[in-house]
Amino acid sequence: MVEPETFEFLTDLAVNNRKAWVDTHREERDDALRNFTGIATTLHDYADRFDPYVADAVNKPKQSYTKFFQDPRERTGPGLYRTTIDVFANAGHPTEDFGYYLHIEPRNCYAGAALFQPSKAALARVRNRLHDDPTGLNDVLADRDFKSTFADGLVTRKALNVVPEGFEENDPAAPYLKMVGLGCRKDIPDEQLLDDEVIDQLIEIFRAATPLVRYFD
Repeated sequence: MVEPETFEFLTDLAVNNRKAWVDTHREERDDALRNFTGIATTLHDYADRFDPYVADAVNKPKQSYTKFFQDPRERTGPGLYRTTIDVFANAGHPTEDFGYYLHIEPRNCYAGAALFQPSKAALARVRNRLHDDPTGLNDVLADRDFKSTFADGLVTRKALNVVPEGFEENDPAAPYLKMVGLGCRKDIPDEQLLDDEVIDQLIEIFRAATPLVRYFD
């Protein structure tokens, strides 16, 4: 699944996050890109085991993972390049629709389902869904497989201090309305991701996350 050299490249990139260094390590970068493309293809090939909608979607592996270079308008951290990569398995688009993902970061890998970096329109749809059907979300969070797989419930990469404009603080979904993108995650040791057999574990994680994806469909 994840090649050892990919972990090595991401580790080195975190220390040498400069264009000059990347330019002299293009072969390692290109090898990592091929690895991500292969992972995206594998997730799609096995999608019929966790989500038929993803299995039926057009497979675009080279568009199914975050890119190294960071657009200045969306940059996180001081570096030009991302040192973590998300590989997606979506029936739609990773910034527009909920889907499954594998987060690859040395010593901090995990998988689940999410819409962590939604477009403005997608974020509005998510918030309206949460407001309109908080009971449906509670049913997802109470699902036995979901609870046992995702001990932290819903997580986010960014949270507001107050509910967004147009919603009330006493809204039943208030804690989730404050999330600017949300999802679920389960940690996976790097060593397990080196083994191709980890696909079976990923399938089980994705199956447990399917009710969350369906809720936001």
